[in-house]
Amino acid sequence: MLDPRAAEVERVIVSSALHSSESLSRLLRYLANRTIHDPGATIREHEIAAEVFGRSSFDPRIDSTVRVNITRLRAKLLDYYNGPGSDDPILVELPKGSYGVLFQPRPMEVSGPSLPAVEVETGPAPAPVPVRNGTNRLLLAGAIAMTIISGMLAATLMFERRGRNEAGIASAAVDNSALRRFWGLLLNRPNEPWVVFSNATFVGRPATGMRYMVPSQDSGREVLDLYTGIGEVLGIHALDRTLTLINRSARVKRGGLLSLDDVENNDVIYVGSPVENLTLRDVPGLQDFEFKLIEDGPQKGEASLVNLAPRDGEPKAFLPSPFPLTEDFAVVALVPGLNPSRWALILAGTSTIGTEGAVEFVCREDTVRDLLTRIGSIPQGARALFEAVLNVQIKGGVPVRSKLVAFHRRRPAA
Repeated sequence: MLDPRAAEVERVIVSSALHSSESLSRLLRYLANRTIHDPGATIREHEIAAEVFGRSSFDPRIDSTVRVNITRLRAKLLDYYNGPGSDDPILVELPKGSYGVLFQPRPMEVSGPSLPAVEVETGPAPAPVPVRNGTNRLLLAGAIAMTIISGMLAATLMFERRGRNEAGIASAAVDNSALRRFWGLLLNRPNEPWVVFSNATFVGRPATGMRYMVPSQDSGREVLDLYTGIGEVLGIHALDRTLTLINRSARVKRGGLLSLDDVENNDVIYVGSPVENLTLRDVPGLQDFEFKLIEDGPQKGEASLVNLAPRDGEPKAFLPSPFPLTEDFAVVALVPGLNPSRWALILAGTSTIGTEGAVEFVCREDTVRDLLTRIGSIPQGARALFEAVLNVQIKGGVPVRSKLVAFHRRRPAA
């Protein structure tokens, strides 16, 4: 028997609203099938670009194809339910801020007894003001204008409230139980954690050439620490959206401004590897893995991830692909902070794109669920410390898929 939600989607597709648009029909069917068959999974823009529009190389920063067609489809759905679908029992919606489809039953119209008429006692009607000169005309015009403006403001507020309500409904309809459980294990203090993103230290100038600073040989040289990778920026955005979804927040600071006091008295989320995020070198870090620059060969000078305690079947090092990147490796690790009563969450790749993949991994319902399965049951009051390695697949400079390839529980400190 056909799922009622799928049946409603087909009803929309064959209607006059969509029957002449093959691309929008394909888009709606894809989004609906993903929502029905993979509930809770995050549908990503690059996946839509590849699966629906056949764009294997897609960069959302310069290509708005997906966003434009989502907007068009949203408008077509409104047309349908205001017209031929006005009596359909199920509503298909595309809430803003997500690519998931929301299915909800049509609200029932509640009829009740008519309210009795209420007589309002008023005074005598004011006498009309004669319009005798230009001043009165201006006053009348001003009154009319104020009435129009007031109406526009009221309408704007109404639509803003409606938008917020719809966003709230969409959030409630999406399963984010794994995200809430994972972040609930961490965000159980009144103080907000610090999110520390890398800003690499360079010597030189953009006009004449720059390179990473090497402290042993660059003492006294002019230093620039004003640059941050694209992956770190997009990662901060993903973290902000996720924490907002679960009604939490964080404070953000660039690595160059992080103080020892910050680290000792707060939980910290580090976004970026020690190659870029130099502050990671001054805090307790990883036990079983180490970010290290490749010393020779065609990838000399690029970062790799060394496995210091390989388990059965694990390699001794995780090497990213040569440029242009199609594969990277990243770490997601929960380790003790500089103050043992605090924690540090490390989200870092050997490249800025790998870092983005690591952050997105802990911001998606499906991947966090996989991570929680690896962590297993946690005794009351305990902290599940671990170090995990991700394989991050990349297309067109965008992380498209990440999976766990190594998971190590932290060993007790010696």
